[in-house]
Amino acid sequence: MPGENLTRIEAEERAALVTVHDYDVVLDVTTGPEVFRSQTTVRFAATEGASTFIDAITAEVHSITLNGVALDPAEVSDGVRIELSGLAAENELVVVADGRYMHTGEGLHRFVDPVDDEAYLYTQFEVPDSRRMFAVFEQPDLKAAFRFTVTAPAHWEVVSNSPTPEPVDAHEGAKTWAFEPTPRISSYITALIAGPYAVVRDELTSADGRVIPLGVFSRKSLSQFLDADYIFEKTKQGFEYFEAKFGVPYPFAKYDQLFVPEYNAGAMENAGAVTFTEFYVFRSKVTDAVRERRVVTILHELAHMWFGDLVTMKWWNDLWLNESFAEWASTIATAEATEWTEAWTTFNSMEKSWAYRQDQLPSTHPVVATINDLEDVQVNFDGITYAKGGSVLKQLVAWVGVDAFFEGVSAYFTKHGWGNTTLADLLAELEASSGRDLSDWSGLWLETAGVNTLRPEIETDDDGVITSFAVLQSATDEHPTIRPHRLAIGFYNLTGGKLVRDHRVELDVDGERTEVAELVGLTRPDLVLLNDDDLAYAKIRLDEASHGVALANLSEIEDPLARALVWSSVWDATRDAETRASDYLALVLGNIASETESTTLRIVLANAVLAASAYTAPERQAESRRAIADGFWRLAQEAAPGSDAQFQFVMNFAAIAEAGSHVDELADLYDGTLELEGLEIDTDLGWELLIALVASGRAGDTEIDERLAADNTATGQQSAAHARAAIQTLEGKERAWASLIDVDTATNTVVRETAEGFLRASDPSLLEAFVDRYFAMLEDIWEERSYAIAEKLVDGLYPSPLANRALADASRAWLDAHPDVPALRRLVIERLAGIDRALAAQARDAQDG
Repeated sequence: MPGENLTRIEAEERAALVTVHDYDVVLDVTTGPEVFRSQTTVRFAATEGASTFIDAITAEVHSITLNGVALDPAEVSDGVRIELSGLAAENELVVVADGRYMHTGEGLHRFVDPVDDEAYLYTQFEVPDSRRMFAVFEQPDLKAAFRFTVTAPAHWEVVSNSPTPEPVDAHEGAKTWAFEPTPRISSYITALIAGPYAVVRDELTSADGRVIPLGVFSRKSLSQFLDADYIFEKTKQGFEYFEAKFGVPYPFAKYDQLFVPEYNAGAMENAGAVTFTEFYVFRSKVTDAVRERRVVTILHELAHMWFGDLVTMKWWNDLWLNESFAEWASTIATAEATEWTEAWTTFNSMEKSWAYRQDQLPSTHPVVATINDLEDVQVNFDGITYAKGGSVLKQLVAWVGVDAFFEGVSAYFTKHGWGNTTLADLLAELEASSGRDLSDWSGLWLETAGVNTLRPEIETDDDGVITSFAVLQSATDEHPTIRPHRLAIGFYNLTGGKLVRDHRVELDVDGERTEVAELVGLTRPDLVLLNDDDLAYAKIRLDEASHGVALANLSEIEDPLARALVWSSVWDATRDAETRASDYLALVLGNIASETESTTLRIVLANAVLAASAYTAPERQAESRRAIADGFWRLAQEAAPGSDAQFQFVMNFAAIAEAGSHVDELADLYDGTLELEGLEIDTDLGWELLIALVASGRAGDTEIDERLAADNTATGQQSAAHARAAIQTLEGKERAWASLIDVDTATNTVVRETAEGFLRASDPSLLEAFVDRYFAMLEDIWEERSYAIAEKLVDGLYPSPLANRALADASRAWLDAHPDVPALRRLVIERLAGIDRALAAQARDAQDG
């Protein structure tokens, strides 16, 4: 990735010289499967006589004309930037170039559907990739109006940020679509989606009386599975909620949602033309957790239309605020405006657990991160930017009050619409609406890293009456900041076999010790739960008596959010090597059967697989995996027929089944000789079972070929790649490795699936042969592949199933020898941290009690 970086200093210098008026971008995507023609006309003001550059990653530059004067492309363009000198006060630049279609999920991505050989295009520009489609001043604070004119095959749908116009004839078999200019927006949220997409249309009436056209798009071969009516329903609920809460009508002219192939992310907030992963088009049964996540994602991207698109960060150091706001806003909207009323429980189980993991890595950073260049931005799309930021915003809402928060946000949108802002602009409006001084809060929460731990300290008399209650707060040596928290404390008692909350107090906690006088004189309950309702961002621990009650009665905790808090606390203690992994596994098998929340179930089962595979003592890992497989299979048989729980138990059983009877049961499920009432072995579950059979040595290329012949779709090809990489022979692993490292032909989704299959090893020692090769390839891969592919390879091929001291030592040796590649080092440091945590957990598990 040499030469493609942009530093913050460069961006500031360019913004001081240039004010962009508008772009006319003329594209022709009928020029063949490798490149497309791009003509950009950009009009901008500049400091007279100044020199700067415009970004343009090109296959070939045909001509450059600045203010009517032709420039020599060989002299001013290097394929990444075009140098501009001797600027006038007002300028017009015309660049004619060929851009290259990408197969990595970046820039203008081209995909050919194996079902019908139709080509589909879509763009993904965040962070720095609109420059792959047209010449552009690629930074968020140089907003402009964008007018796109696109020539494409006549039978295609063509979608951009503005409403799609009626096309006119171009050359034979092609038409041209001339879109109206956009409002002033940043380049990274412009978009082009083109191809023979199937579309369903609807409309809604905005708060200001405008009729907003709606569209939902998918590939033709997937359209039979697209539940557009449900997507429209959630979208309309989101519109109504956000327009009411934000006090500002939807800012764009239409709202299309497009499900596109080979997508790297969950979705992207292109203004008025949101793209989503096709994973959200359900061709087979999925968990309720995934169905709920799709709703949260739909509302996350809709929230961005205001926060991010209407008002945009000045530079990428406020990326966290963009994403965190959308995380918080989509969760509260899901909980309050849709049927998914337990969305905050899901937020705790998924988002907060992600945040806590990320915040305990050596690479953790303040929420407001130092972003020196684009490479910093790429690696900071992480659990701090999304999940911790969203959690901190939830804490801020509790701190200032939800009504004051929405009032401040509304004023922020009104004051800064179509502009660029910094964090200070938002905090100013929240201070005005709430009356709270947020300067100290911001410094402690946003400018320091790390997560605090909260513990109760309780004293009682002989009658069980509380004589002293305090909340103790601690920090780590690496991140010693003690923070203020707004939190609740819940008292739970066993009533009719259920643990039910019968008292709650909400308060501010600050310092290393906070006395809670209002609880003195009350009878000590069976369970004391700090951070009840999950207002604060902090790790919590239960006192000894509450810990015992919770573990004995976890499944009897009536409130699903309280249950999730206990699950999270015990898992966190297991990760921190305070609780034995074997005890955690026993807790899971004894309590998970009655869990009602799909995402909690999903996370707990995944944690159990990790604990059995990596956190138990090495000498008992095989036994632990067998016990978990036994337990999951028993739970699947006992679960209600056709239930979400039954489906999840079967999926996780397939993920951990070992040799012997488990594989027999897998094989019987796969071929239909064994049936579970209510369980359909549909297309995707069939692939999961086959992959498990391959990973256990019971199936191979022949069975994969047979299944692929019956499902020769994009998803089928990806699953086949996963399965082939899971073959449990050194030859099979060598073949998978070569397909990713020796050649650069695999698409982004095939890279991801192949890497996942490569790491499936019933005997992890099969991966030992690749440790040295992994570290030997890192620098070349980082330099030669695009960021999206390089990151997948660095993360996906790290042989983490080994989880041993030799891998940790090899990782440290590589890091010691490579001090000058910060973004690459960070990825390796994070993988190493996982091994170090596994080793500590293994040592704890080997101890008694």
